Amino acid sequence: MIVYRLSKKKYSNSLSGKGAAKSGNRWNSKGTEIIYSAESRALAMAEVAVHLTLATLPSDYVMVEIDIPDDIQIKVLEQKDIPEYWNNHPPNASTQKIGDEFIEALDFCVLKVPSAVVSGDFNFLINPYHKHFKKITIAAVSDFLFDRRILK
Repeated sequence: MIVYRLSKKKYSNSLSGKGAAKSGNRWNSKGTEIIYSAESRALAMAEVAVHLTLATLPSDYVMVEIDIPDDIQIKVLEQKDIPEYWNNHPPNASTQKIGDEFIEALDFCVLKVPSAVVSGDFNFLINPYHKHFKKITIAAVSDFLFDRRILK
């Protein structure tokens, strides 16, 4: 399976989760390394675009295609396990706890979670500490230009 990550060019050649650990996000608390990816290029772009303004529209982003081999099991976060108000902004501790526990448990290398930005779409969280993480590779990196009309 190919998943997508929109990244600054200088961080595009490796997968570490260190960027997410710096501030914490919806599915991880500060200090927890996790790699965010999306099921499509469009979702990867939307997940980044919600944090931008026309004045801060970057020109140094690339689309990273990540290959997750078919033999890696993916845990799906079930609807019953998603807390109420999970998609609030800013994110709350209940969703961060889910991601932190996923990383700590080491049971799965990938966790499929709903997107808070695009209802009905999904993101894939990758655990850089799982024993099968080394099987996940960067398949391609290509320049990405934001269409300025997105942020009119």
